[in-house]
Amino acid sequence: MLIDSHCHLNYKGLVEDQDEVLARARAAGIGGFLNISTRQSEWDAVIATADRNPDVWATVGIHPHEADEHADLGEGALLEATRHPKVIGIGETGLDYYYDHSDRAVQQALFRTHIRVSRETGLPLIIHTRDAEEDTTRIIEEEMGEGAFPALIHCFTASAGFGARMVELGLTISLSGIVTFKNAKELQAFAAEVPADRLLVETDSPFLAPVPHRGKTCEPAYTADTARFVAGLRGVAVEELAAQTTANFRKLFGKAA
Repeated sequence: MLIDSHCHLNYKGLVEDQDEVLARARAAGIGGFLNISTRQSEWDAVIATADRNPDVWATVGIHPHEADEHADLGEGALLEATRHPKVIGIGETGLDYYYDHSDRAVQQALFRTHIRVSRETGLPLIIHTRDAEEDTTRIIEEEMGEGAFPALIHCFTASAGFGARMVELGLTISLSGIVTFKNAKELQAFAAEVPADRLLVETDSPFLAPVPHRGKTCEPAYTADTARFVAGLRGVAVEELAAQTTANFRKLFGKAA
């Protein structure tokens, strides 16, 4: 069994056919789905999808693209939402300096808000970082100094040096379909070396469909394609990779139990 540790089941491209999308994924051996939120207005729908499906869980958080629209979001709103039994993570949150859709100072402040909630609740933080390695590292290091918190870097595409530092700090690395892309040689080399107990797989669907599905709407079923590719990079059977990443997910997201 595999778990898609990051998907957007309520996004256009999946939500219109959600039951069938989940059925196709289950038929492909995907036994769990973490449905990620990116703005407060979608929290209720994301949680409702988890409520309807015993193998789906939810997160609450604000994507850095949406930070300007949530600049006044306090810890209270996040804390209240985490009381729901199917909410097992905080995010996605973090920094995106590639698109800069939100002011960088606002992104950083909201990132720290999410970290404080993760620390208080013990729920893992799902981190998005793009073209922001230095500030992401600095903030995580500073906040770890105030007290540890569980976290992962989702859809990892950063440098190997950044990834190694995140592992040193106790974070988990989640790989998406990007790792299967022909031009992702540096990422593939890093994926082969990530400690086995710090590895997850995801789709980030409906985005980033892996080979051989490039150009299609990504679905959680494609977790299996990414897992097979990563298993090949690491020289292990896909069944071994599936068992390891599922165990890692359940250890990190303890509330899923």
